[in-house]
Amino acid sequence: MVRAPKSVDVKLNLRVLEISGTWEPNDAERRAAWELYVELVTRVSVVPLRAEEGLLREALSSLYSLFATTRDVLRRHGPEVAEPKRNGQYNFGYLAVAMLNFGVRPLLAGWHPTLEDWENQRPASLSRSEHEHAWPQADELRTALQDTRRILTAYADLLASACGVPNLLEAVPTTE
Repeated sequence: MVRAPKSVDVKLNLRVLEISGTWEPNDAERRAAWELYVELVTRVSVVPLRAEEGLLREALSSLYSLFATTRDVLRRHGPEVAEPKRNGQYNFGYLAVAMLNFGVRPLLAGWHPTLEDWENQRPASLSRSEHEHAWPQADELRTALQDTRRILTAYADLLASACGVPNLLEAVPTTE
């Protein structure tokens, strides 16, 4: 049986919001944290997307799918993962919703329609990949993805700590 810590320090900078304090996860929160952790460390959310790799659309779609995944985790684990804590401590529900609304949503809200506009201009003679690589804003979106990756990596670190597991991000290749 894994010995998870009783309390973890929370320090997350979400650009427009900083979350700082403590979290004493209960068993339901630890199970939910593990599920969300697995989702984060196996997606582009924390795995760098190098300049000539993948499609930006796929990266945005993967990040978008975190909304459905997180909603599912919250529903399945129930109100116990969002119960009020003493002394203003955080709970999994608050941390998960803040991750979506302040860590992921700003990127998607700004870039999804912009990329879609460019995609709608693709001539039939170009592949999706060729057209996307020709997009003048591709590097800017890759930078924005990298900024969001830093936020989500901090979340993944927090979730690993709450679960008492070794940081699996060591298995993630880095470009920095």
